[in-house]
Amino acid sequence: MHQGKAIIFSAPSGSGKTTIVKHLLATNPNLGFSISACTRDKRGRNEQNGKDYYFLSPEEFKAKIDKDEFIEWEEVYAGNFYGTLKSEIERIWAQGKHVIFDVDVKGGLHLKDYFREKALAVFVKVPSLEVLEQRLHDRQTESDSSISQRLFKAKFEMSFEDKFDVTLINEDLDTSLRKAQELLENFLKHGTITI
Repeated sequence: MHQGKAIIFSAPSGSGKTTIVKHLLATNPNLGFSISACTRDKRGRNEQNGKDYYFLSPEEFKAKIDKDEFIEWEEVYAGNFYGTLKSEIERIWAQGKHVIFDVDVKGGLHLKDYFREKALAVFVKVPSLEVLEQRLHDRQTESDSSISQRLFKAKFEMSFEDKFDVTLINEDLDTSLRKAQELLENFLKHGTITI
C-alpha cells in the first residue's frame, strides 16, 4: 500500500483551521481529508455523515474502541467522543494521496506521535483570546455557556503549542492560506518544516 504523509492542522476551536484545511484540499488534488468519527449531533443540515464526520452513537463508538479501530480517540467533552479511524487513513493512502487532518490539539499530538517523521503538525492560533472569543460569537452556532467552555479549553490547549512542528498565526486569512501552502509544499517535496 502507498505510504503517504500526514499533514495535521490543530487549533483551539474558532482559530480558522477548518477554513485553511478546506482551502488546501480545494487547491491540492494530492491530498485526501481524514473524516473524523464523533458522537455529537450534526450542526445544521449542511453537515453530512461520511463527508464532514462519521456520526456514531456512543455505543457504536465504544464498540470501535474495543476493536482497536482508532489511531487516536478522546472524550473531548463529557459524552462527546471524537477519533480517527485506521480505515480512514488506509482509504486515503490506497488512493495514492497524502492525508490531511483537521483535529483538536490533543488529537493532533496523538497523530504526530503515531506518524512520527511522516507527519507535519501545524498549530493554528489567533493573535489573542479576545479575537478567538469574537470569532466564536460571530459563528452564531453556540450558546454563551458553550463559548465559555470552548475558551476555557482554548487556554489549556495553547499550552501545548510548543509540541507542534510549527505555529501558524491566523491573523490575515490570505496570508495564512499562502503560508499553509508553502508549509505543505516544503514538507511534501523536501521533508522540511519551514514557514
